[in-house]
Amino acid sequence: MSYNENLAKRVRAELENHKAIAEIKMFGGLCFTLRGHMIVGVLKDDLMVRLPKEDDEEILKEPCVRPMDFTGRRMRGLYFVRPMGIKTRSALKKLIVRCSAYVARLPPKV
Repeated sequence: MSYNENLAKRVRAELENHKAIAEIKMFGGLCFTLRGHMIVGVLKDDLMVRLPKEDDEEILKEPCVRPMDFTGRRMRGLYFVRPMGIKTRSALKKLIVRCSAYVARLPPKV
């Protein structure tokens, strides 16, 4: 799989002032992580986001959001956002801020 380089550049621009963000290839795409946890990623033209599993029902009601299931098995807490859902800078920024805040509360991976 590959990722949309233009979307990756947009994500990088939103994360450039965040400290301790790592960029790694994962899931066949590109992921941006904090202390070992994915915040967001880019897979093809979609944005992958990490949000609380307990908010699953509400998250899936949001426009352009679908469950992450590219392995054939649902990955709770991980979602794809279609390009229309991140068309504007403000929409992309809002998601990145939301995901960053959630991941910042998680303990570091060992």
